[in-house]
Amino acid sequence: MDHQQAAARVAELTALLREHAHRYYVLDAPAISDADYDKLFRELEDLEERFPDLAAPDSPTRKVGGAVLESFRPHRHLAPMLSLENAFSRAEMNAFADRAARFLNHHDPIPLFAEPKLDGLAVELVYEQGEFQVGATRGDGVTGEDITANLRTIATIPSRLHGPLAKMKTLSIRGEVCMPVAAFLGLNQRREQNGEPAFANPRNAAAGSLRQLDSRITAGRELVFFAYAVADPAAIDGCETHSDIMALLWDAGLRVPPLGRICADLDEVEDHYRLLLAKRPELVCDIDGMVVKVNPLDLQQRLGAKARSPRWAIAWKFPAEEAVTTITDVVFSVGRTGAVTPVAVLEPVNIGGVVVSRATLHNEDEIARKDLRLGDRVRVRRAGDVIPEVVAALPEHRRGNERPITMPAACPRCGHPLVKKQEEAAWRCPNPECAAQQVRALIHFCGKSGLVIEGLGKRAVEQLYREGILRRITDLFTLRPEQLAPLDGWGERSAANLIAAIDAARETTLAKLIAALGIRHVGEVAAQNLEAHFRDLQSLRKAGTTDFMEVDGIGEQGARELRKFFSNADNQPLLDTLDRELTLSSGEEPAAPLAGLVFLFTGGLKNCSRNEAKEMVKRRGGRVATSMSRKVTHVVAGDKAGSKLKKAQEAGCRILDEEAFLRLVNKEGT
Repeated sequence: MDHQQAAARVAELTALLREHAHRYYVLDAPAISDADYDKLFRELEDLEERFPDLAAPDSPTRKVGGAVLESFRPHRHLAPMLSLENAFSRAEMNAFADRAARFLNHHDPIPLFAEPKLDGLAVELVYEQGEFQVGATRGDGVTGEDITANLRTIATIPSRLHGPLAKMKTLSIRGEVCMPVAAFLGLNQRREQNGEPAFANPRNAAAGSLRQLDSRITAGRELVFFAYAVADPAAIDGCETHSDIMALLWDAGLRVPPLGRICADLDEVEDHYRLLLAKRPELVCDIDGMVVKVNPLDLQQRLGAKARSPRWAIAWKFPAEEAVTTITDVVFSVGRTGAVTPVAVLEPVNIGGVVVSRATLHNEDEIARKDLRLGDRVRVRRAGDVIPEVVAALPEHRRGNERPITMPAACPRCGHPLVKKQEEAAWRCPNPECAAQQVRALIHFCGKSGLVIEGLGKRAVEQLYREGILRRITDLFTLRPEQLAPLDGWGERSAANLIAAIDAARETTLAKLIAALGIRHVGEVAAQNLEAHFRDLQSLRKAGTTDFMEVDGIGEQGARELRKFFSNADNQPLLDTLDRELTLSSGEEPAAPLAGLVFLFTGGLKNCSRNEAKEMVKRRGGRVATSMSRKVTHVVAGDKAGSKLKKAQEAGCRILDEEAFLRLVNKEGT
């Protein structure tokens, strides 16, 4: 490549990378995979190294993050928040270690620290005298967006630190806000049911949740924060290594990335890389690689930083979780709520070591938005144990024989005409006798999100359904060993084991039962809140829509679905059977101090977040309301209390300021 060709390609790559960086960091709507972005970035780096005169001062290779959104106040970081260089092989890790050794004139292996590279949104938390003051996104590395109000809603960000770090005048903590995979799947399911576009991945869901102008939306998104560094480690007395810093952050009340390890050399680093890659599907939050840092702080300080990245740290990325393949067919699956989901049949492709032959297309609106067609070449993503999905079509590969993908008019399982509500994205089969829905409901009830009946997995449920032995949940409690033993793949021992597992599942909690019933808009967290509020099944059966809406985390849609389920005449035989056959307990007995009391919060709190205050109430046996009602006994009024305070005064409720509330929950007075 001559100089003229290189200049043209550098200009093209610069424009592409700026556009994709803007979509990723600012809009939270990436158009290409991380792997594709990394390839473009690497190509630009190589060209700038070969032709130094083409490396502009504002090149993407020298910039961090993206622009600050005007809807948030700017926050200037106490020290720049840099990005990390990426490595994709052991050879590149060797090169990183060699560069550091040469720079330091160091001949022995440099002690390293390896930890998971969390796939979330980088933020800075500023504490003064141990009290949380300001939180911001990374932004362009120098200036970020002030999202303090939203960060205060995250339960894993303490309002006050503990231990030695609480004594520091000013402390800048760097970390990642992530959305757990389970929460991400639940959020996307709710968005699809509400006719909203699904988030592409947990990272984008976390970023979108933090960039909300209404912090109540953020509060409902189940985000978690992991601290991975401080801006000025030299200011912390007695710390000699990065691992010392991590221990102090943990002692201060913060979460740190799991599975961090001190490594003596690169062989140990590589061993840990393989361990993290194997454990990736088991982790609560997505990771896309491993961060390797020089452990001694004095060596970090000597190594310093380049324009956009430190010399003492690098990200060893995992193999790409995306691949390109072809849609050869589309089939339609029916879920337990009747939702009909289009599923792409793919030319088998290896993604991250797993052969993928099917991927979800979500719904009709997503197919239209992505302009997907039968026969298209497409990008497919897989992350951990998340169901693979088709990310985007590649229209440049079309040959003209691709065909539109259309939803069926009737249920592919029972033939009943499908229906679609105006406010929903999904087509549904309204037939409650649909075999597909019954099987899915049984699988859910017996599975890990339900009562966890050992031996009744997907295949076993499907087999027993085909045999006519298990058609409804009530059939579980009348199964007999002699029905099971003669079946293919069964025997007397396995039949007896299943009956024993069903008997063991008869003792469960109310929260597990609610989650097992699979009521729309009611997940495991909502089930726990319902248990804390109602305490028994009979109270749930008698409750009305307004009663359900008093439960923390239950919105109008969820309240309507709960009332519809528990009042439906067709469900009464099931509920009678469950009431008779199960022994239900609450996960926790109410603690004496606040038993029978119902708290409503309004306004901001100084010494703890709203979520932390609610948890204090729940741990002591009290309940939390989200709106004013006759059941509210105490209203906690913080700064800038809203209309709820006026209603509480009119209703004659007991009103507490923050100090009085903390005295009450700490049993210092009533």
